Amino acid sequence: MNRLLAIGGVALVALFAASGARAQAAPDMEILPPPPKEVGFDQHIGEPLPLDAVFKDETGKDVRLGDYFTDKPVVLSFAYDTCPMLCDLSVQGLASSFKGMNLSAGADFTVVTISFDPRDTPERARVKKDMAIARYGRDGAARGWSFLSGDASAIEKVTRAAGFRYTWDTASNQYAHPAGMIVATPQGTIARYLFGIEYASKDLRLSLVEASKGHVGNLVDQLILLCYHYDPKVGKYGPAAVGAMRAAGAFTCLSLGVLVVVLTRRERKGKGAPSDRGKGN
Repeated sequence: MNRLLAIGGVALVALFAASGARAQAAPDMEILPPPPKEVGFDQHIGEPLPLDAVFKDETGKDVRLGDYFTDKPVVLSFAYDTCPMLCDLSVQGLASSFKGMNLSAGADFTVVTISFDPRDTPERARVKKDMAIARYGRDGAARGWSFLSGDASAIEKVTRAAGFRYTWDTASNQYAHPAGMIVATPQGTIARYLFGIEYASKDLRLSLVEASKGHVGNLVDQLILLCYHYDPKVGKYGPAAVGAMRAAGAFTCLSLGVLVVVLTRRERKGKGAPSDRGKGN
C-alpha cells in the first residue's frame, strides 16, 4: 500500500509540474488574433443578387451573372485564385460535398465560383476549375461549374448583395475572408447560407430542394423537409418536433389511404365472385 501511495504521489507531482510548465510556456506561445470585424457573412436571405453584373468566365468570354440562372438552383461561392490556403480548401471541400449527393452539378443545379480579387484572370480561373472538376469527378460537371473573374465594381456589386465581407490584410499580404457558400433560387434570390469548408450532404441537398421549390429532389426530400428546419445562426438544418409530427401525420394518412384502396378492391372482387359462378352454371 505504501508503495502504491508513493507512486501516486510521484504521478501527482509530475502532473502539477507539467501543468506549471505549460502555464509558464503559455505567454510565450503565439496566440492567433481574432478575425477582423470586417470579415464575415451578413445573411440577406430573400434578397436578389445583381444578375446584370458582368464578368469573364474561365475561357475569357464576357458573361452576365444572370446567364447562370435559368431553371435550376445555383450554388454561389467566393474564392480568389492566389489564395495560399483557405480558398483552395473551400473549393476542394465543395467538390467533395457534391460527391456525397446523388444530385449532380450541371444536371440538377449550377455552381458559380467568383474571385473577389480584381487582379485574377481567366487563365488562373481555368487552372482552379480543372482542379475542382478533377476532384468532383462526374461527367458533365464542367458544363455546370463556372469560375468567374471581373473588375472591382462587378465584384463589389455581387459581394455586397451576397453579404460577403472581406478585407486585405497587409501583415499577411492576403485577403482575410469567411468560408461558406450561398444557395440561390433559379430566379436569383438568396435562399440559404451554409458555412465552413465542407458541408453535410443532408444540408446541401435540402437547401437545393428548398431553393428549387421541389423541382429538385423527390417525395422523400419533401417529407424530410417537414422534419427539419433551417437554422440561419449556424447555417445548418436541424430536427423540428412540429415538422416531425406533421411528417408522421402525412405518412399515416398516406398509409391509411393505401389501405382503404386495397381493402375496397378486395371487397369488390369478393362480391363479384359468386355472380360470376352463377353465370357459368
